[in-house]
Amino acid sequence: MAKKIAVPLTNYFEDVEYTDPAKEFKEAGHELTVIGMEKGETIKGKQGDATVNSDAGIDDVNPNDFDALLIPGGFSPDQLRADDRFVTFVKHFMDEKKLVFAICHGPQLLITAKTLEGRKATGFKSIQVDMEYAGATVEDKEVVVCGDQLVTSRQPDDIPAFVRESLKLLQ
Repeated sequence: MAKKIAVPLTNYFEDVEYTDPAKEFKEAGHELTVIGMEKGETIKGKQGDATVNSDAGIDDVNPNDFDALLIPGGFSPDQLRADDRFVTFVKHFMDEKKLVFAICHGPQLLITAKTLEGRKATGFKSIQVDMEYAGATVEDKEVVVCGDQLVTSRQPDDIPAFVRESLKLLQ
């Protein structure tokens, strides 16, 4: 069954960490909604390869309307975690045991939402200590699946494993 996936995003996301999973998820029949500060804003990747228009603004969405969450890395999650609206939105998915897929710096939003305690996860090398302080058991592997809810990866090289495990949970 097709799932509705929310994608919180702002400028300087890691291009392929959005474009590659988004392409695979859409090909598998899932629907993605890019959520920015405002509906219709143009969001640019940090490599300059990807430009995305937001489908909705954070004030226009309800987390209850989505089945899963994709958090690409880059500088986007660090910027979004300074906005309580995005933190509250993300926290809902973790608290309600909905599917969450976070790659590279994506777990920064989960740290700020205080939702990593007692969970297995991974992230970009520079945030692994932060994840440990947030209570996660960090594993330095290409993909870490915690229960039937959370999929995390470290970097762009891990995208194939990240997508593979995410798609398994989306089935």
